[in-house]
Amino acid sequence: MKLKKIFYSVFILAILYSMTGIAQDRVITTGVPFLLITPDARAAGMGELGVATSADAYSQQWNPAKYVFAESPKGLSLSYTPYLRKLVDDIFLGSLNFYSQFNERSSWAGSIKYFSLGDIQFNESIGGSIVDQGAERPNEISIDFSYALKLSDKFAMAVAGRYIRSDLKISTDADASSSNSLGVDIAGFYKGDNFDFFNNKAFLRAGFNISNIGPKLKYDEGGQEDYIPTNLRFGTGLNFIFDDSNALGINLEFAKLLVPSPVATYDDSNVFIGYRQPDNTFLDAIFKSFNDAPGGFSEEIKEFTWALGLEYLLGDNFALRTGYFSESEEKGSRRYLTFGSGFTLNNITIDVSYLSSLSKVRNPLENTLRFSLTFNLNSSVPLD
Repeated sequence: MKLKKIFYSVFILAILYSMTGIAQDRVITTGVPFLLITPDARAAGMGELGVATSADAYSQQWNPAKYVFAESPKGLSLSYTPYLRKLVDDIFLGSLNFYSQFNERSSWAGSIKYFSLGDIQFNESIGGSIVDQGAERPNEISIDFSYALKLSDKFAMAVAGRYIRSDLKISTDADASSSNSLGVDIAGFYKGDNFDFFNNKAFLRAGFNISNIGPKLKYDEGGQEDYIPTNLRFGTGLNFIFDDSNALGINLEFAKLLVPSPVATYDDSNVFIGYRQPDNTFLDAIFKSFNDAPGGFSEEIKEFTWALGLEYLLGDNFALRTGYFSESEEKGSRRYLTFGSGFTLNNITIDVSYLSSLSKVRNPLENTLRFSLTFNLNSSVPLD
């Protein structure tokens, strides 16, 4: 009996289930859930939102249309997110992002996300003895590029293309090939003019992003295909400017996975065997996802998550953040508070965040510090 295959299967299932916060049978699941992990500490400190916050180097992960509104014409960022830190110390998500404005109306950006499941030791039982078969490091990766264009002084749209590779198999397996897919993002962002709010100035932002629109992943020939996490995000933000050195941003965001809701399945004898997602094309799944929950409209509403985030800015050098994230108890039951801060020195920004769970369901990022680093690459050439 090959113990390495049993251990590998149990380990991978544990990781995937912990990443999606599985608690009930009708929780929506997808393949490559690492695409939904927040990579940057700034967004993580505000309840893990970012579709309508001010532009930064990590906008590629939330809303690439924001790049044309960035204060710096170029930016480079790096981040490291430890995962399941209480269990192991070598599972992590890393990201690299770069953007550049062509002129005041357009920009492009690229990013790489790498998720490592750490070193996994494999053993095999031979003649009653356990033989060491070495270790492997399964991983998943995404590479994407985006282009953003201002359609007016206040509104921009962007499109992004993404290559996704999931390499979770053992090299000794006969069919140990990776699974690949492509995804497309469509995003929009609005930034309003300043207006008077009592004795202060304020301005409004709004944004949306439909990410990872693409075909399903296929891990085995003749096996079940998994939807990639096509995700709708939309939100708004309001910034209050108290004076030249003090400002407060309040952000609200909603999200919903545009993949099928699990439905009850039965065997040939009409005996209930569990819940399973319908086998639709990815385009059908997107349109049907707004009206396919077995419990009707009330269950559809429960499939939305929401987050509220605050960011206090002291000048251009320091920020304090906090946020709250909520998900229905029947759809994953993730609820947590987040805290974060950031400071900038000589065009280098360092952000850090911390998550505290309020749910009985364990969060894989609970009590974990996340770090990200941004280089604001100012150009001496004025924008056209």
